[in-house]
Amino acid sequence: MKIVLLGYMASGKSAVGTILSNKLGVQCIDLDNFIEENEQSTISEIFKTKGEIYFRKKEGEYLKELLNLKEDCIISLGGGTPCYGNNMEFIENNSKSFYLKASINTLFDRLNGETLKRPLVASIGKENLKEYIAKHLFERTLFYQRAQHTVTVDEKSIFKIVDEIVELL
Repeated sequence: MKIVLLGYMASGKSAVGTILSNKLGVQCIDLDNFIEENEQSTISEIFKTKGEIYFRKKEGEYLKELLNLKEDCIISLGGGTPCYGNNMEFIENNSKSFYLKASINTLFDRLNGETLKRPLVASIGKENLKEYIAKHLFERTLFYQRAQHTVTVDEKSIFKIVDEIVELL
């Protein structure tokens, strides 16, 4: 079985994926890390040198590669992955998917403290961050809501979120 974690950046996909993989005894693969390893470049560099269209095309190819693996695994997606090409359709047909749903305020609080780790957020500036999140979330929510399950993450520990996912499995 493939378990896919999707949601906006800073919703906890990577952290939840790591704990969930330990609990279930299966590998967790972070799609962004997988892309960087295979492309031998950071995502920022790929965007800068090859453009977003190239990145989104490769992202879809790597997602399909992971979903076609024979082994069970957990895949943590990038925030935009479900929103491009036929990625969400492929996720729906080839995995158990979980939308880690976080409120605008939760996302703002988490991203506000991560400006050094997330170049996109740093370039937006703290004064525009909440509006940016709200707009982006509005655009992406229709894709996120197509996940088989929604787990609200606001004010919950990672362990509580993992337990909820395990119950839903």
